[in-house]
Amino acid sequence: MRKSARSRIVLGVVAAGLLALTALAAAQQKKASVIAQDKGRFTIQLDGQTVGHEEFEISASPAGWAAQGTTELKVPDSHTARVTGTLTLQPDGAPISYEWISRAEKTNGAHIAFANGVAKITLQMQGARPFEQDMAFGTPLIAVLDNNLYYQYGVLARVYDWSKRGAQNLPVLIPQELTPGSVSVESTGSVSAQGKSYDGLRVTTSDLEVLLFLDANHRLMRLEVPSAKVSVTRD
Repeated sequence: MRKSARSRIVLGVVAAGLLALTALAAAQQKKASVIAQDKGRFTIQLDGQTVGHEEFEISASPAGWAAQGTTELKVPDSHTARVTGTLTLQPDGAPISYEWISRAEKTNGAHIAFANGVAKITLQMQGARPFEQDMAFGTPLIAVLDNNLYYQYGVLARVYDWSKRGAQNLPVLIPQELTPGSVSVESTGSVSAQGKSYDGLRVTTSDLEVLLFLDANHRLMRLEVPSAKVSVTRD
């Protein structure tokens, strides 16, 4: 066999092997991912009155997943507010970065980079110098639950380990308030709302209880905050 022919055969075998390894790695990443593609619109109600809407999308990205939502909110006796939050995630739901920008009376925003259980925050308030702060959580799997961005509860429902169920605790960050804490997430079994049945999750912090209503694929369909008389429903 000529040398050039042998070289082509060897290169072909190597290329085939690389393609197989790439396909296997992609399949393993897809299998390991807890996040799933989703897109929709929520209607936000306060005490039965519509006060806003949120458009959101969760899609695959080179890093893993990108999840973004924009909420338009008009609460009585307050200025109209528009807030956007963009979250990039690893396949297991651990945050990589988060950016938010809020436009109301003033325009404020922040960028947060997550690495090794530490959140590096750069806050930009209108008319002020950037402010930087680090927060340590001790684990890369951190729940990001920002104000008025309800799609993030949909991400949390994916991170919850449904095979184990029971109460599961996670550190939590509320970026617009620069507030760290912890959150407990627990399955409540089958629940009903407006004549429909859902899988229920109870999300509890030190001062708040949020009820999530999920479809059979664990997509967020409805959210309630009983103490605040807030309900969020997928259109």
